[in-house]
Amino acid sequence: MSPPPIFTLAAEKLKRLERLSQDDVDAFLALPHRLKWLDPGGYIVREDDRIEHCCVLLDGIAIRHKVTNGGNRQIVSIQIPGDFVDLQNSLLDVADHSVQTLTKAQVALIPVSAIETLIAQRPAVGRALWRDTLIDAAMFREWIVNIGRRDASSRIAHLLCELALRLDLAGMAKDHCYKMPLTQEQLADAVGLTPIHVNRTLRDLERQQLIKREKRTICIVDWPALAELGDFNDRYLHPNLTRDPVDVQA
Repeated sequence: MSPPPIFTLAAEKLKRLERLSQDDVDAFLALPHRLKWLDPGGYIVREDDRIEHCCVLLDGIAIRHKVTNGGNRQIVSIQIPGDFVDLQNSLLDVADHSVQTLTKAQVALIPVSAIETLIAQRPAVGRALWRDTLIDAAMFREWIVNIGRRDASSRIAHLLCELALRLDLAGMAKDHCYKMPLTQEQLADAVGLTPIHVNRTLRDLERQQLIKREKRTICIVDWPALAELGDFNDRYLHPNLTRDPVDVQA
């Protein structure tokens, strides 16, 4: 079976993380998988689930989140097409957080046993997957700093910059313009603010001519100034970890 086009996007992502031979790439693309569509708000993984599959997000946007006993949600990352949304969970047997869709989404469900076999047979692919989880961890650290030590304007500026770079790599942004995948309420849950505070901060960024908004589209007008305001450095995303890329053939 030929892989869906965005399954190839996941392979391209791994190629940026490790030198992969064409055989490595072909083995990854040949992983057994089952396709599944989810409606907005659908759970890809629920906390405390016992994990039997590793999921690759093929289409749509999802979030990782935790919910307190009091019912307060904290979004801890945003997942875009090409992401392994629960690679950590699949290696730890039981999910310690939930992954939920924000939009209609399609995922590829890969048996954990198939991932384990691939890692054993293709060490380079295993290293790429390892690096992918390390970059996830780097993003978690950056989000902790963002919520714990930056003010409201800096928090939102930082998140807007991160989304611009990540969506650009996925082919979903151009010239620092992209469709904002989160509502203001969801943005609030990602940056630890109230929706009212998020709305006020976005309007302030517009007044400073750092961003421009039209419906759900965000355009970063002054990248250097917004990045400085957000204390943003893309080092934690490791976007330039390219290692002799190999063309993927569908």
